[in-house]
Amino acid sequence: MSHVMKIAIVDDEQDMRQSISQWLALSGFDTETFACAEDALQKIEPDYPGIVITDIRMPGMGGMGLLKKLMGSDSSLPVIMITGHGDVPMAVEAMRVGAFDFMEKPFNPDRMTELARKALHQRRLVLDNRALRRELSDGAGLMNKIIGSAPEIKRLKEDILDLGQADGHVMIDGETGTGKTLTAHALHAVGSRAGKKFVLVSCSAYDEDSLTKRLFGPMQPEDSQLPAVEEARGGTLVLEDIETLSEVVQARLLSFINDQGMPSETRIIAICNMQEQGRTIEDALRPDLFYRLAALRITPPPLRQRGEDILTLFARLSEQYAEEYGCEPPEISAQEAAQLLQAPWPGNVRQLINVAERAVLQNRRGSGTIASLLMAESDDMRPLVTTEGKPLKEYVEAFERMLIDNTMRRHKGSIASVMEELCLPRRTLNEKMAKYGLQRADYL
Repeated sequence: MSHVMKIAIVDDEQDMRQSISQWLALSGFDTETFACAEDALQKIEPDYPGIVITDIRMPGMGGMGLLKKLMGSDSSLPVIMITGHGDVPMAVEAMRVGAFDFMEKPFNPDRMTELARKALHQRRLVLDNRALRRELSDGAGLMNKIIGSAPEIKRLKEDILDLGQADGHVMIDGETGTGKTLTAHALHAVGSRAGKKFVLVSCSAYDEDSLTKRLFGPMQPEDSQLPAVEEARGGTLVLEDIETLSEVVQARLLSFINDQGMPSETRIIAICNMQEQGRTIEDALRPDLFYRLAALRITPPPLRQRGEDILTLFARLSEQYAEEYGCEPPEISAQEAAQLLQAPWPGNVRQLINVAERAVLQNRRGSGTIASLLMAESDDMRPLVTTEGKPLKEYVEAFERMLIDNTMRRHKGSIASVMEELCLPRRTLNEKMAKYGLQRADYL
């Protein structure tokens, strides 16, 4: 999630406004200026993507009045106050009201730059957290995060929509890194409990006694949170690593489920991460608990079964990391595309994320290959290639789709630019886009 961060400068003295703005612009910041508090309030809304630097003494509404108004609409907005000689008591009062910090005139420009940097960093974290919270409560947003067009992914989305509307408890199993926790969030967000609490507990993070207390209480007086079953009441309780539960905790959990009756007030989503060969979740849980939790079951597919989704995901992830690191995403050859498609991906999407980030860093340095990254991901240093090959036609089509997708994205849907870069007549490009399910509207 990225925001173009701004610094709003509020000061009635034009020279002061301009000198602060010029100094911060030279330091690489994006600024906008206001001659009075009233003008600033017209522009600075609750999710303002930046911070405010304001003088305390101004005609009309002063800096303190502006601060109180801003804190009333968004209490986490960082506001830096500029104070004159003798205004320190007022600055202390401003800090009590919620100001981020203050600077006395004449101020040190380097201190102002450092304060602005810290305030912007804090603001970015707050806005990112807000965006994430909104995303996790927005079913459509979450479903869009499950990227891909493989039949297995279409089926997964259909299963999430179906089971999200159902009322029974759900078990999510599958290989590591396939997106089981994201699936749990999506199940909650598309169902009738979307507005209610979503509480996630990693069972493997606690010993038996601590887990019992975390789930069922009693909590210690100094604990700020409720037991998980109380915290999630009426909403969704997600239990990660359900296979690690001891017999004692399994018995308590079964008792809690039975006491709820039907339909359940609180929905339980159990996430299973069985790693041992030859063991299943049925072996790990007592039968009566297993059948209560696995009434509905969903399994996100492993990456190696998702065909050209691998290239789509790699391209999206590369773009995100390239933006983050301020460089160009790597352009991959047909051979590298085939290597990505052939790799068995034991770590699934999580492993692909690692490879994409390292490919971007490698590209920024101007050295390295996808093959070397895949080899480094393999324990025995052999290239990660499956023994079962795919027909050449599949590799060619997957690479062709990725190439058109990337080029359309880069040119923001300009058909003429894509035709020119790929040396394709319009009719051929239209046919290939139709074949691969690519819509121009998605790139505008």
